[in-house]
Amino acid sequence: HLSEFSQPHFLIHFHSVELMIDFCVSMWKIVPADLDSAAVNWRAFSLQGYPGFIFISNLFLSGSQSYWVRQCLKTYPQKTNICNLDMHMSPSDTKDFWGKSVHALSSPTGKKEPKTLLERLRWVTLGYHYNWDMKTYSANSYTPFPADLHLLSLQVTAACGFPGFNSEAGILNYYRPDSSLGIHVHESELDHTRPLLSFSFGQSAIFLLGGTCRQDPPTAMYMHSGDMMLMSGQSRLLYHAVPRILPAPQGHTTLEMEGCSLTSSLQGDAVVELVSEEDWALCSRYIHNSRVNVTVRQVLGPGQNFPETPSPLQRTDTGQTDGPHDGAADRDNEKRKRSSNGSVDPVET
Repeated sequence: HLSEFSQPHFLIHFHSVELMIDFCVSMWKIVPADLDSAAVNWRAFSLQGYPGFIFISNLFLSGSQSYWVRQCLKTYPQKTNICNLDMHMSPSDTKDFWGKSVHALSSPTGKKEPKTLLERLRWVTLGYHYNWDMKTYSANSYTPFPADLHLLSLQVTAACGFPGFNSEAGILNYYRPDSSLGIHVHESELDHTRPLLSFSFGQSAIFLLGGTCRQDPPTAMYMHSGDMMLMSGQSRLLYHAVPRILPAPQGHTTLEMEGCSLTSSLQGDAVVELVSEEDWALCSRYIHNSRVNVTVRQVLGPGQNFPETPSPLQRTDTGQTDGPHDGAADRDNEKRKRSSNGSVDPVET
């Protein structure tokens, strides 16, 4: 699923541990990031050769990640937000992901059961809903952006030198152990001067950060639960991919409830509510072998408006969209691709 990133001369970034960046322990290519003084306790880094890329490994206070996991599983998939299952299920069938999944996930029988709605969830869009076919946003497809996620994003971007950030669109990706995300770039937003935020929860992932062309060799790094990446400036339009989900390393295997109370997840006003034991029992069962990633972006710049008739992007090399896909489905798609042209290309979902 690495597409061009998986060609032999790029594989060293993926398979060689020595060249895999881990911001928790590695110093290869890593330099401290210059943030606002309000973020004095954050472990923030930049990468040599990637101006505008910032990685923060301790953004969340102890215990607060559980709140964001609960939001991603219970709150954000609720209607009128849009998810992948809306493409082939009726609104009534996808109305209550949480309620329809509680019993099966809370009381596993040990037998092979049909997947719950939560287990079938692959993506959810927030705010301006991304049109996967047209690769555009529009004013006609919008629901209010979650206030808590906006406050979180606002504080992070301000500390990174982007005050006044307006969270207008979000995409949540839900990864199972055999899921992946092919090479892609975020260029559908009308204002590329505003940064892109990415929050990771649950199991770890390998993240490949490439260049402005698909053929540019990528740098490989780990993303663990609670890590945050910001892509801005020259790094805003770089190709990237998530080829593999990995079990969280020692020390990152659980999202603990300890310290979770009516407090802030940051030093500001982003209030984190207490997660009930019942809710966390379901969340922890889901997240112990899954990963959730949240990307937040500002779509419009000051004074900008959507065109009256949105048109698809003119570039033909955009690659895969943000929707992760399962290994089994990927293998089927790859077989079809191979049979038609003898190569494996990213498959859009």
